[in-house]
Amino acid sequence: MGRLIIASNRTATPGADRAGGLAVALSDALAERGGVWFGWSGDILERETRGVRLFVEDNTDFALADLTTQEYEGYYLGFANRALWPVFHYRVDLAHFDEQDFATYEDVNRRFGRLLAQLTRPDDIVWIHDYHFLLMGQEMRQSGWDGPMGFFLHIPFPPPEVFSALPQHQRLARGLCAHDLIGFQTARDTANFRRYLVDICAGEPVGEDCVRVFDRMVRLRAFPIGTDPDDIAALAAGTEGAQAAARLERVSASRALVIGVDRMDYSKGLPQRMAAFGRLLDDHAELHGKVSFLQIAPPSREAVDAYQALRVELDGLAGKINGDYADLDWVPIRYLARNYPRGALSGLYRLAQVGLVTPLHDGMNLVAKEFVAAQTLEDPGVLVLSELAGAAEQMQGAILVNPHDIAGTADAIHRALSMPVEERRERWAVLDAAIRAEDLSWWRLSFLKALETVREPVA
Repeated sequence: MGRLIIASNRTATPGADRAGGLAVALSDALAERGGVWFGWSGDILERETRGVRLFVEDNTDFALADLTTQEYEGYYLGFANRALWPVFHYRVDLAHFDEQDFATYEDVNRRFGRLLAQLTRPDDIVWIHDYHFLLMGQEMRQSGWDGPMGFFLHIPFPPPEVFSALPQHQRLARGLCAHDLIGFQTARDTANFRRYLVDICAGEPVGEDCVRVFDRMVRLRAFPIGTDPDDIAALAAGTEGAQAAARLERVSASRALVIGVDRMDYSKGLPQRMAAFGRLLDDHAELHGKVSFLQIAPPSREAVDAYQALRVELDGLAGKINGDYADLDWVPIRYLARNYPRGALSGLYRLAQVGLVTPLHDGMNLVAKEFVAAQTLEDPGVLVLSELAGAAEQMQGAILVNPHDIAGTADAIHRALSMPVEERRERWAVLDAAIRAEDLSWWRLSFLKALETVREPVA
């Protein structure tokens, strides 16, 4: 069995704790078989540096490459986050299409692909991650790498008519199809890309999950990413989780708690969510002073205009709702634009009666799964989940809502707050079984198994 070669935009830091499920999953995969973790170092320099910096931790080599200021602005802030991110999240109206940004994106993928190809051995397998590196695999092929190579997209893949809004959509699709296996979060995302290849690129479906296109055979499959339920439960019961919950309880005066935890991103439906909570207070005067909404939303990509506008909108919405309804001893919305560690978040999930996860579109959304994992059978909270989140395909025990339906989401929150404990336990048992059946280890192992056998004949 050869080594595993992983490429992701950001890597874990050698010697540091692995923050988040993906870093843990990839670290475990590398620890099992050895290999290389390649990606951007996080450093931005004025001039390009040649090659990579290598660090060794146990049987994993970390290979880190720098970006120049121009590359960071064109590749990362520009094409990746001003074009790909909005289009893949169905927000063509927010996309900025710039030829120079794409040229820089292409150049970075070319440079990184060549660097990574130099680190491979003939019996390795390569696993490339996410929208930052849609063209890297093709560059590796052109640099001579001919071994098994897979790609996993962590964000949604839109329908063909939306993806085609990108001026370079066929170039990107051809680059993706340099891989033997392309993994998506959901069956919907997989079907969208399959339809694009067949309808737009004259691809020929072969068997259940393959398409012959661009003179290659490409396998397309859904691998919904999971979390580690036992780890989240332990964090919720641990010191950090208990302390965070105790701090909030001191000021909440035993009020019912609704919680949302998201990056501050327009794909997360935060304005609609706040509006729904405001509608709940409009419609149910009996809840005044008896329920609070905690929204944790650390800022992200603050250099992008759309994110700056979102911050202003959220500040205004939270202020208006609190101004309309707050009392001397009650603040309806506690809105915190900062990060909290996973242990603290797990404790807050366990304290909450309702988990409000209502993105407008999301690849998966692990917050939904972490909220469920943090609950207890004795008194579980209720998950209110957007039907447009990838997690909705697996989590049928949640109350599913259309996040654009403000009144409907408000009604769902009210239903969750008033749900009898017997129904809450039944729903939680269904959700818990789902997140355990396809957890983080299942995701990693199933993708790698499929990649290792991808060149076997198609039935």
